[in-house]
Amino acid sequence: MADQSIPQARTPEATRGAPDGSGPLDTGGATAHEGISRRRLLGTAGATGLVLGAAGGAAGYAAAPSSAATPLTSLGSERVMFHGKHQPGITTPMQACGHLVAFDLAAGAGRKEAAALLRRWSDTARRLMAGEPAGTRDTSVARDAGPSSLTVTFGFGHSFFGRTGLEEQRPVALDPLPDFSSDHLDKSRSNGDLWVQIGADDALVAFHALRAIQQDAGSAARVRWQMNGFNRSPGATAHPMTARNLMGQVDGTRNPKPADTDFEQRVFVPEKSEQAGKNEQAWMANGSYAVVRRIRMLLDDWETLSVKAQEDVIGRRKSDGAPLSGGIETTEMDLEKTDKAGNLVIPINAHARITRPDQNGGAAMVRRPFSYHDGFDADGVPDAGLLFICWQADPLRGFVPVQRKLDRGDALSRFIRHEASGLFAVPGGAAQGEYVGQRLLEG
Repeated sequence: MADQSIPQARTPEATRGAPDGSGPLDTGGATAHEGISRRRLLGTAGATGLVLGAAGGAAGYAAAPSSAATPLTSLGSERVMFHGKHQPGITTPMQACGHLVAFDLAAGAGRKEAAALLRRWSDTARRLMAGEPAGTRDTSVARDAGPSSLTVTFGFGHSFFGRTGLEEQRPVALDPLPDFSSDHLDKSRSNGDLWVQIGADDALVAFHALRAIQQDAGSAARVRWQMNGFNRSPGATAHPMTARNLMGQVDGTRNPKPADTDFEQRVFVPEKSEQAGKNEQAWMANGSYAVVRRIRMLLDDWETLSVKAQEDVIGRRKSDGAPLSGGIETTEMDLEKTDKAGNLVIPINAHARITRPDQNGGAAMVRRPFSYHDGFDADGVPDAGLLFICWQADPLRGFVPVQRKLDRGDALSRFIRHEASGLFAVPGGAAQGEYVGQRLLEG
């Protein structure tokens, strides 16, 4: 898990200057050597985002809102376009909040009902991603917020094609994943006819989208399972950096990047592919395949290890993500380097060694996960881990060979458990005036 995850980060709000670019945000005229009166504190707390400590908490809570209009912060104003070559939420920078939800079509619902549903969903997603109300039934949950980098992404599961009479259009790449030795899968929380990924940098905006999508399903589909996740918020670190997971590890150093010359061919289905002879993937042009896994981290066991032992499991330093062979985070691993005793510096079963593309025939995927925490078991063990989501042009050449190799001897496998799984075909983006999946459902 440690070596492939979207590393993009936004410029932190903490380093932003005043609106005119002259320097730090104004604090109401007080210099570092002047006291701030209670009245001035109350007047500026809302405008500057000043966080009050315990002594000032009551005062801050009671402060009346300023009469002056406050513009959206960069967090709220970020907008992702719905229409495009690819669906949003694949190369979009990681968001702070996420919801994953799978639906099954209702009994008796078929291709016609699925098309109407995707039309409704696409219209709702377009509106919400622009920061507009969902429609006449909008709940006003996100009324005061901007788009907040909201993305809504739609995919089709293996069972969708049988339910809609489109078996001949089912891609070979959507064949069920093989069984893996690390699997402890809950079938009720796996797969599904339809899959929706929602991400945003504001929790209310994300929930608003989730509720709107669920309401739009109406009588056509019912929720099969739903999972909630989170990441570090943009601006929470002093400078942009690769994310950390709940094990405290820098997670995502070697993820393919859109600037890579082979990024498109690794991640997205080409308009003309080797498998297009039967036209089975024609409707998937510019789309991608998402593997979704709920991976529980056995944190109580992990946290008993020393930092050195944790680093040996991963193959990277915990402090900065640099390989144990030396350098900085982006330094290439020296897989042959040994210590004075002749032992490999990066252990043979280290997670970062096993997941390297050059150790897996070039297999690569874009990992874009969310962390999750669903409370504690009766014995106090945290139910927490990773909502693993990876994107590739073909899972049989991306996820599957890497997971098979991890099954055979990954040091990290002792500390994780795969509890749910799904594979979904995510078609290309919708053009203006189209809905997602139209080429499949009306082709």
